[in-house]
Amino acid sequence: MTPQEFTQEIGKLENLLFSFALRLTRSQQDAQDLIQETSMRAYRHRDKFTMGTNFKSWVSTIMRNTYINNYRKNKSRKHVNQPIEHFTFALESHSAVPNQGEHDMRLKELKGMLDGIGEIYRIPFMMFLRGYEYKEIADQMDIPIGTVKSRIFLARQKMKMAIGDRYQH
Repeated sequence: MTPQEFTQEIGKLENLLFSFALRLTRSQQDAQDLIQETSMRAYRHRDKFTMGTNFKSWVSTIMRNTYINNYRKNKSRKHVNQPIEHFTFALESHSAVPNQGEHDMRLKELKGMLDGIGEIYRIPFMMFLRGYEYKEIADQMDIPIGTVKSRIFLARQKMKMAIGDRYQH
């Protein structure tokens, strides 16, 4: 397959690949990264593609395998690399003019509260907030699903208590 043929064929699959990547990653940014990595791998190994066979299946298989490899690689890290700023949905200011200083203070307080609940509760809680399912969290942390549910429940309770203690004074 020539570079021009490859470019033409991969262009036809752009929407399909994005949909597939989005289903796998559940994140537009991660989906775009996965598409880019898949395209690079497919281009690099285009000589292994047999003309007359299903190009869409070939590229989809590369994408799925790339996703699985990345998932396994990240699984061993067992941490969430999402900054705390992405979890501030509850910190909206009620004033007519947003007060960035107040927002920053509350964000710092919330981060301190999250740090105070302990890593074994914080990590699954933050992963859950990020949109991971219980099974995915259990797989990445290598713990049973029941333990994940329990830790998320306890993290919520600890955060409710910390927030209640802080803002009822």
